[in-house]
Amino acid sequence: MMRVKWIALLTLFVLGFSLNVMAKDDKKEKSEVTFLVSMTCENCQKRIENNIAFEKGVTALNVNLPDKLVTIEYRKDKTSPEKLKEAIRKLGYTATPFHPKKKAEKE
Repeated sequence: MMRVKWIALLTLFVLGFSLNVMAKDDKKEKSEVTFLVSMTCENCQKRIENNIAFEKGVTALNVNLPDKLVTIEYRKDKTSPEKLKEAIRKLGYTATPFHPKKKAEKE
């Protein structure tokens, strides 16, 4: 009888811990945003890479100088597209949300 109680208690503990971990993972949901940025040279590219990569919540960054595109993967619970756009603006560049689907429709 004592063994059954311990097993039941252990099962409840593990189940509770698992639900807690799952809830924390939901908060770490990632999203991606792409901006058309007014960068013109490799120095611009490096400046954006060196600054935006360290913005709170940024998990990945791709700066494409020829296309003038900056794609940022970020955690939704830490930042937002508006905050990231503002961070680019503070570096001295304009940033316009870019939607690849719209570009494909024009071609």
